[in-house]
Amino acid sequence: MTLKNRLNDDLKDAMRKGEVTKRATIRLMLSALRNEEIAQQKELADDDILQVINKQAQQRRESIEAYKSAKRDDLVDKEQAELDIIALYLPEPLSEVEVMQIIEETITELGASGPQDMGKVMGKIISQTRGRADGKEISSKVAELLQNIG
Repeated sequence: MTLKNRLNDDLKDAMRKGEVTKRATIRLMLSALRNEEIAQQKELADDDILQVINKQAQQRRESIEAYKSAKRDDLVDKEQAELDIIALYLPEPLSEVEVMQIIEETITELGASGPQDMGKVMGKIISQTRGRADGKEISSKVAELLQNIG
C-alpha cells in the first residue's frame, strides 16, 4: 500500500470515527500532496510524499516555537496535536548517536579536510537521513566537526 493510499484510508476512518483533528490534518497533508503533484506535473513517489509530509511537520514545529514565544498555549496545543498525527506517517527518527555515526562515517568516506567540504558532506548525509533527522542540527554538527579538522 502506498503512503498516499494509507492517508486516504486513514482519512475515511477518521471521518467514520468523528476524529476532527485527525481528519483536518490528513486533509491538509493530502492537499499539500496534490499541490506538489500539480507543481511537478506528475504523480509523487513515496519518497517525494515523505518530503512533503516532512515539510508539513517542519512547519508545525516552527509554528509551535513561534506560538510558545508569543505565549499562545491554545495554538501550541493545536499545532502539537497536528504534529503528533503527521509523525505517524514519518519514518522512525534517528537517535543523536546514529546521526553522529553517519556524519563521522561520511566525513571519513569522502576524505573531508575542512569547512570547504561542507556542501559535499551535507549532500551525502541529507540523502541518507531525509525525513529522519533535523537538517539544521546535522548542519551545525558537520560544521563543528569540519572546523576541528581544518
